[in-house]
Amino acid sequence: MQIAFYAPLKSPNHPVPSGDRQMARLLVAALELAGYDVDVISELRSFTATPEAAGRERVATLAKQEIERLSRQWQRRGKPDLWFCYHPYYKAPDLIGPALAAALSIPYVTAEASYSKRRDDGDWAELQAVVVDAVRHAAVNICFTRRDETGLAGHIPEARLARLLPFIDASAFRAEPTANDPHRLVTIAMMRAGDKLESYRMLAEALALLGERPWKLSVIGDGPERVAVKAMFGGFGTERIEWLGQKQAREVVDLLYRGGTFVWPGTGEAYGIAYLEAQAAGLPVVAQKTAGVPEVVRDGVTGTLTTAGDTRTFADAIGQMMDNEERRLSMGKAGRRFVMEERSLDIASKRLGELLREYVAHNG
Repeated sequence: MQIAFYAPLKSPNHPVPSGDRQMARLLVAALELAGYDVDVISELRSFTATPEAAGRERVATLAKQEIERLSRQWQRRGKPDLWFCYHPYYKAPDLIGPALAAALSIPYVTAEASYSKRRDDGDWAELQAVVVDAVRHAAVNICFTRRDETGLAGHIPEARLARLLPFIDASAFRAEPTANDPHRLVTIAMMRAGDKLESYRMLAEALALLGERPWKLSVIGDGPERVAVKAMFGGFGTERIEWLGQKQAREVVDLLYRGGTFVWPGTGEAYGIAYLEAQAAGLPVVAQKTAGVPEVVRDGVTGTLTTAGDTRTFADAIGQMMDNEERRLSMGKAGRRFVMEERSLDIASKRLGELLREYVAHNG
């Protein structure tokens, strides 16, 4: 089967790293491992930060050009068997796939489509309606979290929904963790406005509550808000914080293996691939029990999830992880088993293959 793969928010080939780019790449890898021939069919980024007409009109024009280009291409070479769209939502709708899928009579599939009731009215309403229509007509909409599944089912009851649990390529984490530094905390996150900046703020405030414990924090990440983020941690000595910037995947693996506990509040996280990577390296997690974080961290088993917005409890959870070696190591081992046995690329590939065979055969 030939699959036309499209990610309107961020292509797998986009130069800027992020969780969206990483999951797009993981989905391509999982589809290929399942035996499909995958073509990243367009690099058009339909994302706009605001709904102003000028920006949307430009994207709409480019989308129309892509439809024409692909139609000509497929007339010469033959059409694909399926259109697979990753992460359409109101700021980044798929303006290409639904029209082509209908014209060519091929199945349309989404993964991680989301619906926000708040956007039914106001300036985003028209774009959200585009996403809703695509979800309604899709052969299947693959949901990574219960929250997304519930949101789609509540508003689009006729939509065909299925679950695929968030996953990573765990092959880089085959080595067994060795003795690491129990006082070394690790976090991985982009430095951008919004939820990320709020999580950095909460983390800085929590660390200030840890008293005289000899912690050190390794920060992996970069972004437009780096100055603001560093200012939040300005009250700590330079020996406390290790600013590592953006790192390649292999370097991230090595840094995780050196750590003791992975700490990231996770405000507004869809789920967070970094949590799975940390657990694969044998690190327990301290995060908030919010948004999609419980989908990737088992509270009380592979880490501690605290009440959203409770900085004191979040700080206490970090302290307890450093103070209780047996608890830290036990959760680290459990987290590693969790990822290797339940959230690997191999497992996800098999599940994806099952879903496409079932839904495309029956509803395509």
